[in-house]
Amino acid sequence: MSLPAPLLTPDRCCALLVDPQPGLAFAVQSADRQLLMNALLAFVKTTRAFGVPLVVSTSATKVYSGPMFTTLRQAFPDIAPLDRRSMNAWEDEATRGAVQASGRKVLLIAGLLTEACVSFPALDAVREGYEVYCVADACGGATADSHRLALERLRANGVQMTSWLQLLLELQRDWTRRDTYDAARAIVEGHAGGYGMGLAYARDMIKPPAPAA
Repeated sequence: MSLPAPLLTPDRCCALLVDPQPGLAFAVQSADRQLLMNALLAFVKTTRAFGVPLVVSTSATKVYSGPMFTTLRQAFPDIAPLDRRSMNAWEDEATRGAVQASGRKVLLIAGLLTEACVSFPALDAVREGYEVYCVADACGGATADSHRLALERLRANGVQMTSWLQLLLELQRDWTRRDTYDAARAIVEGHAGGYGMGLAYARDMIKPPAPAA
């Protein structure tokens, strides 16, 4: 039995976000779209909080899919997506080159649609020796079954499954790491539902705000 891969660290990772575009989100039936957008935002914020290089690849922006989600553009105006023609981002020289230029061999991948534009580059990256993690709750499929089957195929071919929250907690690992503490905690409070509410509650109970004058 082989040993599990070592826990993720920010200095080993590069992230690839594929086709976060409304034209493709219209097709998503595997998850609630609001929950999916929440996960996408949390994923991108996590890469920023831990200094993980992020490559964003879009497709067919002028003819079908549209630009990157407005929510992401407003939250991260500095992101310049690499537009491509190929369905497979790994076959796009600019996208693949940007990942390779990071010098990182662990690839975190998320986006739309799971069945194609997420799966194809993930499978190709594994073949080229990358350790690939699919942030599955930040991916959306055209149907629940096809999304599940795509994830099963990825897992069978060496891609490891994770979630944005597990990723964040794995990169943080110790709440005494002060350099990323505030950013990581803010992401959890803003996007992790009841867990985030619990953190906010604990903070307010331990350090109650000063009474109003």
